Amino acid sequence: MWDDVHAGKSGGVLEEDPVGKLKVYVYEMPRKYNLNLLAKDSRCLHHMFAAEIFMHQFLLSSAVRTLDPEEADWFYTPAYTTCDLTPQGFPLPFRAPRIMRSAVHYVATTWPYWNRTGGADHFFLAPHDFGACFHYQEERAIERGVLPVLRRATLVQTFGQRNHPCLQDGSITIPPYANPHKMEAHLISPATPRSIFVYFRGLFYDMGNDPEGGYYARGARAAVWENFKDNPLFDISTEHPATYYEDMQRAIFCLCPLGWAPWSPRLVEAVVFGCIPVIIADDIVLPFADAIPWEQISVFVAEEDVPRLDSILASIPLDDVIRKQRLLASPAMKQAVLFHQPARPGDAFHQILNGLARKLPHRKDVFLEPGDSGVDWNQGLESDLKPW
Repeated sequence: MWDDVHAGKSGGVLEEDPVGKLKVYVYEMPRKYNLNLLAKDSRCLHHMFAAEIFMHQFLLSSAVRTLDPEEADWFYTPAYTTCDLTPQGFPLPFRAPRIMRSAVHYVATTWPYWNRTGGADHFFLAPHDFGACFHYQEERAIERGVLPVLRRATLVQTFGQRNHPCLQDGSITIPPYANPHKMEAHLISPATPRSIFVYFRGLFYDMGNDPEGGYYARGARAAVWENFKDNPLFDISTEHPATYYEDMQRAIFCLCPLGWAPWSPRLVEAVVFGCIPVIIADDIVLPFADAIPWEQISVFVAEEDVPRLDSILASIPLDDVIRKQRLLASPAMKQAVLFHQPARPGDAFHQILNGLARKLPHRKDVFLEPGDSGVDWNQGLESDLKPW
């Protein structure tokens, strides 16, 4: 089991085998909730929200799957809410909650299991920018809050920020999807010198959505650019070169600042390529925080301290840098943040299952009294209540 020895001294990743510790029943849903959406636009297999698709595929052949719902510990509803895309390839925020609400209603009216607990023994993948608040803009996400029909369920989501309306107690925070095969194809010799001190590629301003430049990333990315664009220790740019993955393997520190949401695939890429993540996102809840020793492999910089980023990083003792790099070199560390196909022991799929297993047995109070529905189907934003 995970204990202080493992967490504090070895820097190891939780490598429990979840098989035998839980049973999951996978609902068979009409194709309109998943496979038809995927057939309509296959881009959702490749974007950073794709964990909801691959989790479904994994569970169908997993040893934890049970075909007998009466013996299930958990129930899983495969609805691909991030697979209904704009022409630019982004999930439609007004469609996602309608898809999920419709899927939950179908489950509740087709099987008896939802109604026993109001969904408290069900889990849902919600890899949206702000999880089950289903919107990429924080103000709009907070306005909706966690979709009301999901408030008794366990949410498995990319978003995590302490004391935030879009993170409910008991949620399991997961890494975003980053293609393991694509990254593997760009591996270079581990003996390659790390000649770049600080590396970052991405937006500093989102002029399309935040023309005044102060709201995006709460100003943290703008502060990086304004303070360090001419600093020779900082290799930062909006350009995304073909050598992006190779460059990360030549860097000591990789910046992982918040954007519209606190998280991005850069965190996964940094771990995989052994580049020390510099996490700039106040109050972030990191993926599998009970299994991955983030404090030991990362550097945390408060958003207000970004102007001192150069002195903060330069003052880290060399021994600490080497220690973090050695921990990042662990195959188990990289495995835990990746959704492999096919799955591998200890990878992100298994970390999710371990998280669900640690929530067992269910408390007796998850079961509803006769006559208590547990869900108010009329609760929520008027736009979300429209049929899908």
